[in-house]
Amino acid sequence: MVKGKVFLVGAGPGDPTLLTVKAVEVLKAADVVVYDRLVNEAILDWAPATAERIYVGKSSGKHELSQERINELLVAKALEGKKVVRLKGGDPFLFGRGGEEAEALAENHIDFEVVPGVTSAIAAPAYAGIPLTHRDYASSVAIATGHRAENGGKIVKWVELAGAVDTIVILMGVELLESIAAKLMDGGLDPETPVAIIEQGTTARQRSLVGELGMIAEVAKEKGVKPPAVIVIGRVATLGEKLAWFKKASH
Repeated sequence: MVKGKVFLVGAGPGDPTLLTVKAVEVLKAADVVVYDRLVNEAILDWAPATAERIYVGKSSGKHELSQERINELLVAKALEGKKVVRLKGGDPFLFGRGGEEAEALAENHIDFEVVPGVTSAIAAPAYAGIPLTHRDYASSVAIATGHRAENGGKIVKWVELAGAVDTIVILMGVELLESIAAKLMDGGLDPETPVAIIEQGTTARQRSLVGELGMIAEVAKEKGVKPPAVIVIGRVATLGEKLAWFKKASH
């Protein structure tokens, strides 16, 4: 029996033109594409018309397939001798469960390759004119998830994190923003610390808002902020207004 191969591919942050050249090459040769909710469907057009497309998207409280079943699916398709592209929003190894899938493939002796993608943690702030580091404002960055895995997962040490770095970037944090902000202030962050939220980053629907840590949850609620959104906490958040360059009309 000839085994296939699985490619764990980052689809980038939303703008399909931010897909890597390597990702395009892999998609063009795919027999099967297993893709997530945040993948821009225009990216699927790179796959052959004959390729099987399988949607396994997750959203809060709703999963098409459990992670265990997705792992089994990737193994099963590879054992059929297929070239399988596991397409994930952003980067597969940053809160994309790519590590779990790679472990499942390794345990089943399936050949796999990782194709890194542009993460929204960097791209969404960049499109909003916010550099995560700046010689005058920030020399350290932490990226955290605001969403704890339904089967447990490690808890983010928000209180300790508050004083550890200059810039904190949070993915999947909108629903728990009030609680996260409270814990960061418990850790010593000033309630007036600048915060930026970038909704639908890098797409024509991108929207940014800036506030202060002590009030940002209330502001987000008033403005109706919905996922996906990237939260940036720290002095660099104030640079967005000055450095904004992205013109939605160009998309």
